[in-house]
Amino acid sequence: MARASAQYRCVECGYQSVKPLGRCPGCGAWESLKEVAEARPPSGGRNPPKPVPLLRLRDVPEGGEARFSSQIGELDRVLGGGFVPGEVLLLGGEPGVGKSTLLLQVAQKMLETGRRVVYLAGEESPGQIRLRARRLGISLDLELLRETRLEALLATLEASPPDFLVVDSIQTLETSAAPGSLVAVRDATAALTRFAKQYLVTTVLVGHVTKEGLVAGPKVIEHVVDATLYLETAGSFRVLRSSKNRFGPVGELGVFAMLHEGMEEVANPSAAFLAERPVGAPGSVVALSLSGERALALEVQALAARTPFPAPRRVAQGLDSRRVDVVLAVLERRLNLPLGNLDIYVNLAGGLRVFDPGLDLAVGLAVYSAVVGRPLPQALAVVGEVGLAGELRSVEGLERRLREGERAGFKELVYPPQFKTLEAVVSRFL
Repeated sequence: MARASAQYRCVECGYQSVKPLGRCPGCGAWESLKEVAEARPPSGGRNPPKPVPLLRLRDVPEGGEARFSSQIGELDRVLGGGFVPGEVLLLGGEPGVGKSTLLLQVAQKMLETGRRVVYLAGEESPGQIRLRARRLGISLDLELLRETRLEALLATLEASPPDFLVVDSIQTLETSAAPGSLVAVRDATAALTRFAKQYLVTTVLVGHVTKEGLVAGPKVIEHVVDATLYLETAGSFRVLRSSKNRFGPVGELGVFAMLHEGMEEVANPSAAFLAERPVGAPGSVVALSLSGERALALEVQALAARTPFPAPRRVAQGLDSRRVDVVLAVLERRLNLPLGNLDIYVNLAGGLRVFDPGLDLAVGLAVYSAVVGRPLPQALAVVGEVGLAGELRSVEGLERRLREGERAGFKELVYPPQFKTLEAVVSRFL
């Protein structure tokens, strides 16, 4: 009997080769190609696959999403109203940002509503989890699972499916590939997704963030799960953001404060981010931003300093650096503002990262104010996109932004088409 031909597969990215290679051409990892036996096709036409019946769309029963609340308002906002039975979510974030803390609090809320929760502790010991649970006030009825072998894990869960499953973390599960590799993460995610859909178990997978700032194997995982959430640090706050959501809006944002007792919702994020805004300082202006369906009042800061170098520096933190460069070019070309010998620093105060065209006007005013050394009115809030001709353009969700500005107590709101150009706004307030 002829031996089945062998292939070599990279345990990091899944690249396949017919011969062993020292370095993977797909991901560049060294000594990562391992030999795997190639599956042989059925011989002689034995046991051919049976055709699968097709289903017409009219035969599919109509039914809405049977959502249930997480009992945490900021999380429900990001999810689009709550969890969906059988939904699989990926929660990513840097170590220590509070992923496990948040999920333990969610598990407690699920227990309080009468749902059975299983928490897979792949990284921490049960003793460590109990110590944290005592600090957070988590019920001792929470069921823990320490099994990291994928086949044994699925057998345990299928014998008694829970209502809510937390896997902390997906990188600890052991499959045929090395734990933590992209192949292992992909296989484990696919298997858990099939289980969740079959038994309608809402499942949350915790994913580690790599040194590049991405969840390990993002493209391998994200197309499988239903929603991808990221928990980030923003100054003294924690921001939960959705980058994919099949059952809700994308880009929605929830704000938490990390306390000793756990994650606490921030009811008024605008006031929290503006709490330390300096009074009467040049280069400071409030912008009305939009993240998903949430409008926020945020402070844009700018600083101009004479440069000792031939090429001046342009630094943007929390903002799209390319849009900042465009606004600086408009200031120089359309408003004749000399920036050639100045280092320009632009910052979105509070540690947030917001890539919103509606912040252009705030960036332009902040830089102009910093260069001329004159402060803007303290009760002023602005919104608007700046075009290459210096014109102001309308932005998405203008009414929601203006309502947030009024609620935050700003007396003067500047927006298009109230003002036609950036130059008109500068002439009015500076």
